[in-house]
Amino acid sequence: MPFVIYVLGLAVFAQGTSEFMLSGLVPDIAAELNASVPAAGALTSAFAVGMSVGAPLMAVLSLRWPRRRALLVFLLAFLIVHVVGAVSTSFAVLVTTRVLGALANAGFLAVGLATATSMVEPNAKGRATSVLLSGITLACVAGVPAGAVLGQAFGWRSAFWAVAVVSAPAAYAILRSVPNTVPASGTTAAPGARREARVLRRPRLLVLLLCGALVNAGTFCTFIYLAPLVTEVSGLTQAWVPAALALFGLGSFAGVTVGGRLADSRPLRLLIPGGIVLLAGWLLGTVAAGSAMVALPLVFVQGALSFAVGSTLIAQVLYAATEAPSLGGAFATAALNVGAAVGPALGGLAIGAGFGFRSPLGVSAVLVAAAFVAAGAAEVVRRIRSTPADEVLISR
Repeated sequence: MPFVIYVLGLAVFAQGTSEFMLSGLVPDIAAELNASVPAAGALTSAFAVGMSVGAPLMAVLSLRWPRRRALLVFLLAFLIVHVVGAVSTSFAVLVTTRVLGALANAGFLAVGLATATSMVEPNAKGRATSVLLSGITLACVAGVPAGAVLGQAFGWRSAFWAVAVVSAPAAYAILRSVPNTVPASGTTAAPGARREARVLRRPRLLVLLLCGALVNAGTFCTFIYLAPLVTEVSGLTQAWVPAALALFGLGSFAGVTVGGRLADSRPLRLLIPGGIVLLAGWLLGTVAAGSAMVALPLVFVQGALSFAVGSTLIAQVLYAATEAPSLGGAFATAALNVGAAVGPALGGLAIGAGFGFRSPLGVSAVLVAAAFVAAGAAEVVRRIRSTPADEVLISR
C-alpha cells in the first residue's frame, strides 16, 4: 500500500476527530458563547449536513483540478476554519466554521477516496478504502477521547487547535507525496461531471449507496446514544462510558481492517453473514442490553460488524463507479453522512416517543433490515429483467 494513502488516513483522522469531538465539549461551548445546550449540540448536526451536501458539490467544483491541488485546498481550508473557530468569540461564527469545515472535509474525503483507489491495483480498492476509513475509527478510539481530555484540561478551544496542528503535517506530506496529475474525467468540468453523473444513475450504484446509508444510519443511531444506554439501561456508572466508547472504536477499527482485506476478493462472504449477524446483534441488544455482561461485548462486536459491512459496501460503490471516480467517491461520502445524520435523528425520535434509551437498538435493527430488503428487491428486479451478469449488485 503506497505510503501516501496512510498520509490521507492521517488527515481523515483529524477530520473524524473534528466531526465527533463536540460530544464532550458542548456544555463548555454553550456556557462560554452564551448559547443553549441544544443549540451547541446542533453544531454536530450542522457538520453532518454540510458533509452530506458538500461531498458532491465539492467534487464537481474540483473535477478539473489536479488531485494534489484539490487535496491541499480542502485540507488547508479545513485547517484555517479550525483556527478561526479556536479564536472565535461568536457562536454564529463558530457555526459558520463548522459548516465550512464540513464542506472542506467532504471535498477532501471525496477526492481522497478517488486518489487512494487510483494509486493501487484495480483489485485493491477495498484495502485502500479501509485505510482511509480507519482514520475515522481511530478518531473514535483516540481522537474524540483526547479532545475531551484537552477540553477539560485547557478549555474547548484547545481541541480545535489540536485538530489544526494534526492537519498541518498531513498537508505537508500531501504536497510532497501526491502526484500533481489531473483526473482522467475530461478536460472541462461540466462535461466530466455530466459523464460521471450518468454513471451514478445506474440502479446497481443507487442500491449500493442506499444500503451504505442505511447500515451507517443504524451504526450511528445507537452510537450517539451509547452513554445513556450504558448508564440508564445497562446500569453501569458514568465512569464506564469512556470504556464503552473505546470498545466501540476498537471494534470499528478491527472491522474496517478485516473488511478491507475481504472487500476486494470475497465481499459476499462478509456482507451476507456479517449483515445477518449485525442485524441479530441489534435485536439481541434490544432484549439483553440490561445486562452489562452482554452489553459491553456487544458494543465491540457491533462496532466491528458495522464498519466491516459498511466499508465493504463503500468499496463496492467504488468498484461500480470506476467510470466516475470523483463523483463516485463523493456520493459514497454523502451516503455515509446522510446515514450519520438520519440515524441519530430516528433514534432521538424513538426516545422522545417514550420508548426508552434501548429503543435506538431496535431502530438500528430496522435500518439494517431495510438494507437487506433493498438489496433483495434489487436482485429480484434484476432477475426478472434478465440483467447481464456484470450488473449483479456485488461484483465479486
